[in-house]
Amino acid sequence: MLTIYIYAFISVIIVSFVSFVGVFSLTLKDDFVKKYIGLFISLAVGALLGDSFIHLIPETFEKSSGPTLTGLLIIIGILIFFILEKFLHWHHHGEDKDEPDIHPVGKLLLFTDGFHNFIDGIIIGVSFLVSIPVGIATTLAVILHEIPQEVGDFAVLLHSGYEKKRALWLNFLSALTAVAGTIIALIFGNIAETFTIWILPIAAGGFIYIAMADLIPELHKTKEAKYSVLQILSVFIGIALMLALLLLE
Repeated sequence: MLTIYIYAFISVIIVSFVSFVGVFSLTLKDDFVKKYIGLFISLAVGALLGDSFIHLIPETFEKSSGPTLTGLLIIIGILIFFILEKFLHWHHHGEDKDEPDIHPVGKLLLFTDGFHNFIDGIIIGVSFLVSIPVGIATTLAVILHEIPQEVGDFAVLLHSGYEKKRALWLNFLSALTAVAGTIIALIFGNIAETFTIWILPIAAGGFIYIAMADLIPELHKTKEAKYSVLQILSVFIGIALMLALLLLE
């Protein structure tokens, strides 16, 4: 059993460090990042929608015996993040104007991604309880699944007003919730896996809300035809990456 715990913890730590994929941006000039941030935002839209409709929601329907309940949980997830953003906007409006201007969508994303990473941690922990080979295979799938999404998440954090280094660290802290998920999975086993049936659709609803309510309206601010086409292509690339990951599951 100790061997299983060691493998599981090493795996989830590696998955958490995937959040540092945005470190490459530290070598880029700010002007370059600002110029092409819209393309990464577009990639994030595709990754968030692809993850929700291709991975999270179908997985929930497979495990759940009540499709109506799943649909309601997705709606609840959307409404939770709508209300949460309302609260963040109220708080944001009352803040000292001398403080850095951080858009609420960045905080929303960190919150939602923390949920998602927590679920990934549970899945990793439960898979190692089945067997070490299954656990390793699951970890590889999660890593490949996280890379495109973490690139998009980092772009959203930069777009929200966070500095590069702070965005990296906040993204990493959000990723560490996966460790908590693995610990719970190793302690409670199958009970923890059942819990994910309730959390997955809520997380999917949060991702859908962020993509549709916050990110896509930002993309509409671009009026240049050539850049708009590139943004649309980036959205499709984000979706295609999530679709391609089905081949590895």
